[in-house]
Amino acid sequence: MKNVLQINYWTVGGFDGAKPVEQALKEVKAMGLDGMELTFGAGEFAPGISRSRCNEIRRFAESIGMEIATCASGNYWNLSLASTSAATRKKAINFTKEYIQASGWVGAKACLIIPGAVFVSWDEKQPVIPYAKVWELSTASIKSLLPVASKAGVTMAMENVWNGFLADPVAMKTFVDQFKSKYVGVYFDVANCLINGFPEHWIEILGKRIAAVHIKNFKRQDCAGGLHGFGDNLLEGDVDFKAVIKALKKAGYKGPLTAEMIPFSRLPNLVLPDMKLARDTARKMIKLFR
Repeated sequence: MKNVLQINYWTVGGFDGAKPVEQALKEVKAMGLDGMELTFGAGEFAPGISRSRCNEIRRFAESIGMEIATCASGNYWNLSLASTSAATRKKAINFTKEYIQASGWVGAKACLIIPGAVFVSWDEKQPVIPYAKVWELSTASIKSLLPVASKAGVTMAMENVWNGFLADPVAMKTFVDQFKSKYVGVYFDVANCLINGFPEHWIEILGKRIAAVHIKNFKRQDCAGGLHGFGDNLLEGDVDFKAVIKALKKAGYKGPLTAEMIPFSRLPNLVLPDMKLARDTARKMIKLFR
């Protein structure tokens, strides 16, 4: 496959964003990958970053032959676009406006969005919200952001993640299709769906709606498994990568493939950045997709 191969910044730079973006880009370049997914919300690449600084990052990436094809964010668990609090939704929408704009400025064509959550299983402080209400509120929030995404030329890509919402491909397809816009798509994670399905089945149904793909692996255990199923070896788990590649080819997917290695198997001692993990993952990405 000739898709752009990336790795997510968190693996090489950590969750706090302390490592300079340029340094991280050079390190990923040395691993043989084509690009790096920037993560928005911590460190320098966060609300308040200027257009000129984003342009500097973009030019630097281009100067060393690297791409920033996508951006991601971990902020939606505490800042939901489907919160029942109007004030929180407003904050989430304003955050997302900056996120979309910054993504476009650094050259990304898609940014990962979590549209809302019925529940957050690892945070008991978060309320349980009825599924229908999450659909209603997240739909309204995404609609309000469409002009921003259109102006920036960035697709808001909904991720299939463990949020009790859009947990099957038909629901995801229906949610995305209601917007009738090329600026709303899917950020498909091949491992997240293993808790109750198979990635190749999702790809077949979602097809052209897939704007970006996250690559990792997951081991099903104890009638599906939990966070500990996400390990630190890309090739160990229940993802059938041959089937995934076949399905992506059939769907005509030409977008980026981004390794998102967050080894929850190490909890409670999960520490990132982990350059050994990053280099190992890069080698395996190249082996799988080149």
